[in-house]
Amino acid sequence: MARAYDEEFTAFAVASLADLRRTAYLMCSDWHRAEDAAQEALIRVYRSWHRVERREGLLAYARRTTIRILIDDSRRPVRRERSVDIDDHHVAGIPAPDGGIVERDAMVRALSELTPRRRACVVLRYYHQLSVAETAAALGCSEGTVKSQTSDALRALRPLLATDDVETGPRR
Repeated sequence: MARAYDEEFTAFAVASLADLRRTAYLMCSDWHRAEDAAQEALIRVYRSWHRVERREGLLAYARRTTIRILIDDSRRPVRRERSVDIDDHHVAGIPAPDGGIVERDAMVRALSELTPRRRACVVLRYYHQLSVAETAAALGCSEGTVKSQTSDALRALRPLLATDDVETGPRR
C-alpha cells in the first residue's frame, strides 16, 4: 500500500514540479528560491498524501502551498534580499538578448515590485489562466479580494511596463 502511494506521489511530483517552479519564479524572481519553494511544497504534499482521497485538486493545492511558502518567507527579515547592479563594462561583451527575453525580464522585474498577494493574483489569473473563483480558492480568500488585488496590481504594473512604442490604451 505504501509503495502504491509513493509511486502515485512520484508521478504527481514529476508532472507538477516544472509548473510549481515556474509559479514560484514568477513570485520571487529567483530560480534558486523558486526551486526551494517548489520542493518544500512537494514535501508538504507528500506528508499529507496518505490522507488525500481525491487527487483532482492536488496541483491547485500544491500551487497554493508554494505561494504561501514564498509569502511567509518574504515576511522573515532574515531573507531580505539586496539588489546588486552590474556595471555596463561587465556585460559589454555579451550580445543583446532577443526581444522575448527582454520582455520576460521586464515582466519578472515588474512583478517583483508588487506585494506578494498581488503578485500571486496576477500569476494565477494571467499566467495560469485561472478564473476569479479558482484564484480565490487557491489563495483562500474571497472573489472580491482577488478582483481588488488584481486591479491594484494591474494599475501598479502599467507604468512599470509602459514603453514608448507600445500603445497602452485609454485610461479610466
